[in-house]
Amino acid sequence: MAVFGGACRLLQLSRCGSRVGASASARIRCRCSATAAALDSPPAPKSQDNRKPKTGILMLNMGGPEKLEDVHGFLLRLFMDTDLMQLPVQNKLGPFIAKRRTPKIQEQYSKIGGGSPIRAWTTLQGQGMVTLLDDMCPDTAPHKFYIGFRYVHPLTEEAIEEMEKDGVERAVAFTQYPQYSCSTTGSSLNAIYRYYNSRAVRPKMRWSVIDRWPTHPLLIECFAQHVLNELERFPPEKRDDVVILFSAHSLPLSVVNRGDPYPQEVGATVQRVMERLGHCNPYRLVWQSKVGPMPWLGPQTDEVIKGLCHRGKKNLLLVPIAFTSDHIETLHELDIEYSKILGEECGVENIRRAESLNGNPLFFKALADLVQTHLKTDETCSRQLTLPCPLCVNPTCAEAKAFFANQKH
Repeated sequence: MAVFGGACRLLQLSRCGSRVGASASARIRCRCSATAAALDSPPAPKSQDNRKPKTGILMLNMGGPEKLEDVHGFLLRLFMDTDLMQLPVQNKLGPFIAKRRTPKIQEQYSKIGGGSPIRAWTTLQGQGMVTLLDDMCPDTAPHKFYIGFRYVHPLTEEAIEEMEKDGVERAVAFTQYPQYSCSTTGSSLNAIYRYYNSRAVRPKMRWSVIDRWPTHPLLIECFAQHVLNELERFPPEKRDDVVILFSAHSLPLSVVNRGDPYPQEVGATVQRVMERLGHCNPYRLVWQSKVGPMPWLGPQTDEVIKGLCHRGKKNLLLVPIAFTSDHIETLHELDIEYSKILGEECGVENIRRAESLNGNPLFFKALADLVQTHLKTDETCSRQLTLPCPLCVNPTCAEAKAFFANQKH
């Protein structure tokens, strides 16, 4: 889950020097080449034909710039989002920061293939999902997926307009963050609520929301498969000594202390994965992408790598546990900054990163199963969604939760 969609991450990246040259590992080069290929040739949604869709699934994510020229617009929307961050004189400071950061951020994206692969992977995942759903749920077919990003096109508002134009009867807002946070899923749901509230119109579609799914059995199986696949690539004599580091995007403690459920939901995912693996290796849940002087949820991934190496644990496996597809936090932060640069500085013996779920067909099945199960229920949202953070400071959150809870089917 790219908490703050890279807001804090992009601030951090802009401060990183250009420290990666021709010596980057073959694994990193391979991943960047794959990213570039995905961006050049995004999967075509073959089955999204001209039939009127009965059910629309809106796949929610923060998004990422596909091309270097998209970076400024991405940053501008990001720093103007008051749901995400509160800046003094935001209408002036936000554009100033976005303009100043753009060249550095473009430099970072150039190192991972020229842009974010999130749209390409989401398209592939959405296609796999609806193809399965049309067979699994003929009563709610045809199904069509839509992509709704917060900071790049296709924006959430654009996707809603397309769904209304298509005449969708049943609309499912489907967060692509398995673990809920107000900073990610909450922000996207607020955007849907604001779309209708700002226009003073009622939805033509019947909305419901899949707002969290941290322990779904097929999701757990996907993560476990990817961990096992990467463990097999360690030298046999070192395999049992590998420490598994489940890395998730951190949160400021001020957000956590308001009652955001994200940390415990990430922990639930980790626990289920390790149960599926039979606790085959020692492990820790660690947190990445901290920026600034304020306290954040820890321990931080880079500090844990340093600490373990200092204590003689030099075979490490990084697992992005809150991300379901590759983006800047996996391709640059984990693969380059931590696996390559920091790993060499610390003298690791072997450090690898489990692949993101990306194009795993079992993950398509997980998405389809989640939607199928949801469509069979009368629930508009989970019980958890209706409970605001006990110390919430954003009144829009309660209004958005009520919007979804009050949708009638």
